[in-house]
Amino acid sequence: MTDQGIGERARAAIGDSGLTQREVCERIGIDETKLSKSLAARRRFTARELLDLATATGVTVHWLLSAGGEAAAVPGPESLPTRHSESADQARRRREIIEQAWWLFADRGYDGVRVGEIAAAADMSTAAVHYYFPTKRTIFIEVLRYSVKLAFDRQSAALGAIDDPDARLRELIRLQSPVGRRGRAEWSIWLQVWNSVATTGEPGTAHGDSYRRWWRTVREIVAEGQRRGVFRAEPLDETVDALTGFIDGFGVRVLTGMATAEQMTAQVDRYIDRVLRTTSDAPAAPAPDHPRPSPAPTGD
Repeated sequence: MTDQGIGERARAAIGDSGLTQREVCERIGIDETKLSKSLAARRRFTARELLDLATATGVTVHWLLSAGGEAAAVPGPESLPTRHSESADQARRRREIIEQAWWLFADRGYDGVRVGEIAAAADMSTAAVHYYFPTKRTIFIEVLRYSVKLAFDRQSAALGAIDDPDARLRELIRLQSPVGRRGRAEWSIWLQVWNSVATTGEPGTAHGDSYRRWWRTVREIVAEGQRRGVFRAEPLDETVDALTGFIDGFGVRVLTGMATAEQMTAQVDRYIDRVLRTTSDAPAAPAPDHPRPSPAPTGD
């Protein structure tokens, strides 16, 4: 899409968001002059600004760009935040509940958060929260969908400009690693979902659809790399299963303090060099120097 088309969609997103243009500027960290120029197609939005704009207004980066080619596998509607027939102000309040609940659940866990605390963080009453979400469980399901949107937005904003499949795959994994407070929060939500699925079977459908989208995004990049001779012509699905399993396992180790994000990045780079690439012309990452996890203590 042209810069003018992106500006028109951005203007529509702001208009439907329940936020003023000044409030949007405060949330995405640019001054009103820059935003006005971008809306008028006299200045190009940066990838970071597109991501923050999509987060603030509730649309996806994919919708803002709507450029045809897909940088990442597109999630189904059931995997993204639910759309409702409501006013812009109601939509804004619903987003605020989910954004505050997302941080609270990530920091303290599902069982450690009460609906009243979510209401206080969103600066509204508990009754107002229940108007939008009848139970804490329905909030958590929507929090998972919000996590899917965050990941999809990051990928849509960053991956489309990277032509080389090897570089694109490494950037995708970096985007989805537990780096920084937001990255760790997103992984915390996922770990809680995995635990819920393992112990209760819920929310199985939302989790399965969301994870398959991530898996398909990796698969599409690896498949292109194989077609272009960058990656070895090994069985595609088996290759993607092994790679995503490696990432999942190392991400859990980072989140539980048994490895650092830097060590994860180095290990993933070495895995790609060693297992996927057809040649060794990419610089190999140095072997990370970290101790093996201690075995779990056993009972008497």
